[in-house]
Amino acid sequence: MRVTDLPSLRESLDAHGLLAKKSFGQHFLLDLNVTRKIARLAGPFEGRAVIEVGPGPGGLTRALLESDAGRVILVEKDPRFVPMLTELDDGSGRLTIVEADALKVDEAALSDGPTHLVSNLPYNVGTPLLIKWLTGPWLPHALTLMFQKEVAERIVAAPDEDAYGRLAVIAQAVCEARLVMHLPPAAFTPPPKVSSAVVHLIPRADRPDRETLKRLERVTAAAFGQRRKMLRSSLKTLGGAALCETAGIEPDARAEVIDGAGFLRLARALA
Repeated sequence: MRVTDLPSLRESLDAHGLLAKKSFGQHFLLDLNVTRKIARLAGPFEGRAVIEVGPGPGGLTRALLESDAGRVILVEKDPRFVPMLTELDDGSGRLTIVEADALKVDEAALSDGPTHLVSNLPYNVGTPLLIKWLTGPWLPHALTLMFQKEVAERIVAAPDEDAYGRLAVIAQAVCEARLVMHLPPAAFTPPPKVSSAVVHLIPRADRPDRETLKRLERVTAAAFGQRRKMLRSSLKTLGGAALCETAGIEPDARAEVIDGAGFLRLARALA
């Protein structure tokens, strides 16, 4: 695929009469220098498949097709973009376009073997999608995902930081998470009201099993749902002080100071 042989993204958008939809949380990356950098940060792919969610006009898709990725599988909910994305298909069978809601799609059915996830996620579903991938039956080889800056900071936050909460605990229990790139609103069309950031996540070899993750979700929901309360109070319905003591956690501590290992001990004690 030679991207230089294609019309520019702006030309393609104009030709198809396409604009971003606020209801879908769409903000397009049209600068191929930026999308190529994201593809480099996500790789090397070494021939492995890549799933991209919410490709829109295909700016990141073009960079992925230029890369060493094997199959490039697009999951797009907005049918308006399918004709434009189809124009990127060179007939080699490398590109697959799936018109579906990513929250409902079965990724395991789309690709077998190690698969990367690389996406500029729609703002309105970024967090639910990440939780689905972290806690569900299918886990990618690696994830390189763009979120609102605030959400990205919540994923990589450490204990006692303002952004630390459920998302950090769950994400870091499953993956090593790093913030690898910042983007200002001006990088997008139309510009959002907030800055964005890219997070790179690599699954841990010792990540918890699904049952432990389910219990971790329960514990963190209770603890951070009342984050200013002591754990003996916020976890009262799950066992309160007794649960904390079983896990070796100080019952008078608050959720914001407990690290991921501590929350995993609470989740296992809940069993």
